[in-house]
Amino acid sequence: MIHCPRLTIAGLGGDTGKTAVSVGLCRVWQKQGRHVVPFKKGPDYIDMGWLSRGAGHPCYNIDLFFMNGKQVLSSFDMNTQKADVAVIEGNRGIYDGMDLEGSVSTAEIAKLLQSPVILLVDCTKATRTVAALVLGCQLFDKGVPIQGVILNKLATLRHESIIRKSIEKYCRIPVVGAVPKLKDIAFPGRHLGLVPPQEHPMAEEAINTAAEMAAKYLDMELLWRIACTAPPLNVDPGLYPESTGKKVIIGVIRDSAFQFYYPENIDALKRAGARLVEFSALTDDLPPFLDALYIGGGFPETHAPVLSSNEALRKAVRKAAEGGLPVYAECGGLMYLAEELISEGEKYPMAGIFPVVIEVSKKPKGHGYTVLEVEKANPFFGTEQVLHGHEFHYSYVSRMTEKDGVYFAFKMTRGEGIMNGKDGLCFKNVLATYTHLHALGAKEWVNGLINAAAEYKEKYLSID
Repeated sequence: MIHCPRLTIAGLGGDTGKTAVSVGLCRVWQKQGRHVVPFKKGPDYIDMGWLSRGAGHPCYNIDLFFMNGKQVLSSFDMNTQKADVAVIEGNRGIYDGMDLEGSVSTAEIAKLLQSPVILLVDCTKATRTVAALVLGCQLFDKGVPIQGVILNKLATLRHESIIRKSIEKYCRIPVVGAVPKLKDIAFPGRHLGLVPPQEHPMAEEAINTAAEMAAKYLDMELLWRIACTAPPLNVDPGLYPESTGKKVIIGVIRDSAFQFYYPENIDALKRAGARLVEFSALTDDLPPFLDALYIGGGFPETHAPVLSSNEALRKAVRKAAEGGLPVYAECGGLMYLAEELISEGEKYPMAGIFPVVIEVSKKPKGHGYTVLEVEKANPFFGTEQVLHGHEFHYSYVSRMTEKDGVYFAFKMTRGEGIMNGKDGLCFKNVLATYTHLHALGAKEWVNGLINAAAEYKEKYLSID
């Protein structure tokens, strides 16, 4: 049974202030001594970075495209065992999804978790119409537990009063926050949304400003009471990846250039038997005695000069890959394994495992959910498997030359991939892809990486 109090912060669309409110809420409750566990609906890495920092606890992604309902419940149960409260930030509009039924929407997550919803509304140049919008959301699906409204970007006290009275009369739910137009909540943007907190020199100041906003303009006591109305949930045990009994050492590149890792992926590898060794591609050498290497996504283009200057690591990774070390790379990791990275007209040598040149565009080249079919044998997945993932990249392969032993393992049935409807570039025991996978919805990834590492370890020991 899940007994954790919880709130879902939802909006009428994107860029309505959900992240600032959610981060501020997390920090206020954390400062009060509560153990806050944040969740992000959808595959977003950057929002979850801010939520993690605000709560002082890892943020977990829940998404009904990556995983089924039982897996979402299992993840929520696993990660709220010691929580006092969970804060779930929605994405885009509350009912936005992939189909007419909104099957992967924030609303469906809220219904599944029976989480009270707080609807955040941008009130710019509107008064009584705001009540109509809220009422429409209430009536659109009466199974969605909308229990409060936060008014955002209010102009005057009179503006607030008219909207507040309209909502209380027509919608019969409380206004739990009234936020004026503010200029000092400094969550700066970049083409993928927010700038990650790891790259924001004043991240703590931004989070504390959001917390001050929440404490001043939100009814924190009422929000807590609403969170505590969430009913207990039944959950099926045993859906989370378990130990394989194989003990391996997996290197993980984690620094400001490579920071996009789902915490569940890291946790799943550990639970499966891996000891993870983290190191930086910016400053470190390749750690010894690795059985596999995992390179996540990030912004290597903003760190290209430093990545390129660490020639010792680039050569060591290439030599290890040519020697058969299993390497799994996602998005930014793919860029690092390329022959060359071109950013803002400058060319930077990379690890050179794949004969590709990758350039960075000013427009997105792949954005959204992906579906992959495994067409060819590869180090980590069986053929004919179908994988659900996500891609969001501005980089693209501008040139690819032939190289013996290099091939594509995946066919895209949804999404862009690397090129020509293909993804999963392979060489020996290396696989690089633009698609990000989530461990809970793709257990094949966990087992595949562990098994490849164990096979390499056994071969390495037999040679010794």
